[in-house]
Amino acid sequence: MSGAIKILPHYTYEDWEQWEGQWELIEGIPYAMSPLPVPKHQKIAMALGTEFTVALKSCSQCAAYQPIDYRVSDDTIVQPDMLVVCGEITKKYLDFPPALVAEILSPATALKDRHSKYSFYESQQIPYYLILSPDTEEVEIYKLINGVYTLDQKGKNFSYNFNIGDCTPSVNFNEIW
Repeated sequence: MSGAIKILPHYTYEDWEQWEGQWELIEGIPYAMSPLPVPKHQKIAMALGTEFTVALKSCSQCAAYQPIDYRVSDDTIVQPDMLVVCGEITKKYLDFPPALVAEILSPATALKDRHSKYSFYESQQIPYYLILSPDTEEVEIYKLINGVYTLDQKGKNFSYNFNIGDCTPSVNFNEIW
């Protein structure tokens, strides 16, 4: 006796544009965004964005952004908590890989951020992936080396010098907690 074949729906950007609420789409599978983040998450997001904005002030080609749509393909659209983009965004979404993405963990997103998005960002060859934990007040900095993410630094109170495009912003992570 053969088992039934499980068929999952496969959605595209055209479908996604019609949906109400906040959604990400990864390889055709929809993921509902969590309810609005708690105040601590928002405070960390704002502080992180501010630190990168200030650090990139003298960089003419790169800028920090709060969540924007990053459309990778017709069936994949994600919204990182913070991004650094080098180059001009000419559409209503980002359609090329950013130089850095950051995700702030929450109970609802931690598994997706540590696994699905980690693998996805790595496959997109995004040079830096930051995972921030509000609970432990730690940041993990993954750097792309030979096409694979390697944990470059982890902790709470440290500064890190990034090599992003032609810029070398230094970010003090002690300032975001």
